[in-house]
Amino acid sequence: MPSPTLVQILGAALFAAALVHTFATKFFERLAHSQPRHAGLWHLLGEVEVVFGFWAMVLVLCLFATVGGGEAIAYVESRNFTEPLFVFAIMVVAGTRPVLQLAGGLVRGAARVLPLAPGISTFFMLMAVVPLLGSFITEPAAMTLAALMLRDSLFSGTVSTRLKYATLGVLFVNISIGGTLTPYAAPPVLMVAAKWNWDLAFMLNTFGLKAAAAVMINATALTLIFRRELAAAPGAPTAAEAVPASVVVAHLLFLTGVVLLGHHPAMFLGLFLFFMGFAAAYERYQNPLILREALLVAFFLAGLVVLGGLQQWWLQPLLLRMDAQAVFFGATALTAITDNAALTYLGSLVEGLSEPFKVALVAGAVTGGGLTIIANAPNPAGASILKGQFDDETINPLGLLAAALPPTLVAALMFNL
Repeated sequence: MPSPTLVQILGAALFAAALVHTFATKFFERLAHSQPRHAGLWHLLGEVEVVFGFWAMVLVLCLFATVGGGEAIAYVESRNFTEPLFVFAIMVVAGTRPVLQLAGGLVRGAARVLPLAPGISTFFMLMAVVPLLGSFITEPAAMTLAALMLRDSLFSGTVSTRLKYATLGVLFVNISIGGTLTPYAAPPVLMVAAKWNWDLAFMLNTFGLKAAAAVMINATALTLIFRRELAAAPGAPTAAEAVPASVVVAHLLFLTGVVLLGHHPAMFLGLFLFFMGFAAAYERYQNPLILREALLVAFFLAGLVVLGGLQQWWLQPLLLRMDAQAVFFGATALTAITDNAALTYLGSLVEGLSEPFKVALVAGAVTGGGLTIIANAPNPAGASILKGQFDDETINPLGLLAAALPPTLVAALMFNL
């Protein structure tokens, strides 16, 4: 491997600093209380979604100082920001009252089939079915729906911290693996499916059935372990004014359009602007749009794109030193500190990989997608929506890691059967 350049070393060092920062957000929140004069700045640095965007800004400033403004600008313009823009648009559209009302009604209707208490059956369907919907409406949309429904039902009452973290861990893992039934919905699959000629039949037979089994096992285990607390937890919120079917259909068309145009930012952002106009015209049937949460998540992902672009020099050789069996566990572990789409993208750049190696790489990447907030693109969306329900409005990274380990092991077992 050739010696890394100064810029590559700088990028790796700042990436490491960003990782440390994600574990230190509570420190900045304490500073906000102890140093009220600069409380706004400390609160800003205490937002997990701000971390990677902040360190990406530091990287760009360092590039200006070391290689000049022209190369710094050229580097940023060489990055692909389609995913952050798509996640922003899909979060806002999927988080509207008409879409949530329809999704909530479908989940509650399916829950009535189960011979369980309403709170328990609804929770199970939410953790088992919505993640699998991510294979069709995309993982970010599924995460947005699940997180908003949890925020307004289970998390709106007094439930134990243990249940909150366990729910978050299973949700993140199930969303990460639940998008593998199709070749277009999960970011790590999307990076390689076209190049490796993975079609719907291949995804369903190679990943989908195993992923669906793991999702069901995780949801069932979580529901059984916390069944007593779930039985006493708050149910669905009081329904707001019913949304006319025509408005619901219009929102579904906008949602479908954004999904179908997900590779073309100029197109889906244009459609999104039309959606904003429609939402303003029918404001009576809207809750406040989650623009702030979506912007923070997009900022987080954009920062990850900028910083991640300088990690190929050490990540790719590390992956290629592994055989097909080892790469599964290596990808699972590396996903926790990078991003699963970045890992599979690096794999797609290498020619001549064996089919078992490709399958193991993607399976490991989606298996580890729930271990940290940065492991999978939809995770920051869920964290942004739900963090207000946790102590100090902060999700402890170690708490999330501990909660996600059991469902991650279930997913690993299923993918290796």
